[in-house]
Amino acid sequence: MKAILCESFAPIEQLKYIDYQIPKIKDEHLLIEVGAASVNFPDALIVQGLYQVKPPFPFVPGHELAGIVREIGAGVTRFKVGDRVVATPGVGAFAEFALAHQDKVLSIPKSMSMIDGASITLVFGTTLHALRNIGNLQKNEFLLVLGASGGVGLAAIQLGKFMGARVIAAASNASKLDICKAYGADFLINYSNDDLRSKIKDFTQGKGTDLIYDAVGGKYSELAFRSLAWRGRHLVIGFASGEIPQIPLNLALLSERSILGVYWGEWNKREPQSSLKNMEFIMEQIENGKLKTNIHHKFNLNQGVEAINLLASRKAVGKVVIEINPKL
Repeated sequence: MKAILCESFAPIEQLKYIDYQIPKIKDEHLLIEVGAASVNFPDALIVQGLYQVKPPFPFVPGHELAGIVREIGAGVTRFKVGDRVVATPGVGAFAEFALAHQDKVLSIPKSMSMIDGASITLVFGTTLHALRNIGNLQKNEFLLVLGASGGVGLAAIQLGKFMGARVIAAASNASKLDICKAYGADFLINYSNDDLRSKIKDFTQGKGTDLIYDAVGGKYSELAFRSLAWRGRHLVIGFASGEIPQIPLNLALLSERSILGVYWGEWNKREPQSSLKNMEFIMEQIENGKLKTNIHHKFNLNQGVEAINLLASRKAVGKVVIEINPKL
């Protein structure tokens, strides 16, 4: 099979597009023929040795895929050969075949394309867990989304609106903010031109925002944290900017603010049934047209390095997808 291979922690450009062995089936796992895989920030970090998970070499990167089950291991109870599924194997998605444990696999309807299926799990799974399970977002609260035009950002806008919040989207230019508005944002902040704290104060009539969805980190995190309302919550999703902010703890004390970490992957391991219920809810809302995927860039597998680099450069808007087998 064709695959993208990581042989050592190195710059993204050193990944190889090669012929590689098809994974052997294991107990409680499924062998999936991959139709499409999406690119996420952990994929860019993991191949450089910058992620908290460090797989043994060599490995095929790729957290998220959609495809068809071709073989099942002993102990698999929820799936059969021929099922259309999405999966989050952690690694292995950027190849023509991948292994995934049955707890990390979900069926998808025939009406859903592989490209759409591959674009749902991480962004919507992470975001629903963040807003519902960790942040306890309530109706009419103000939700500030940093880096709002990215894949998780657009998911946060949609789910925030679905949950009845008033959504403030922050992004780096006008064209990205136009997309945020199209996905439902109520208020817009342009990092390049606007004063973040002043805008938040204006939009919230001096109260401050109730919840921050921060997948970016960097210099705007502290400014946003200073703009939290009394007992506001700051959700730490990730550090797409490459910079981990150092927020003075006295800022938490002054208004009883909270900093809350969000680690969807670990929660998925510890509470797979709760995670499954979240994903079934998301699939239902997508089927009902209440949520929509946000695919803006599509590549072939032999363009995998280019796809990962696009996301790592923070030039991508929405989801970046690698189409591996368009016939599925």
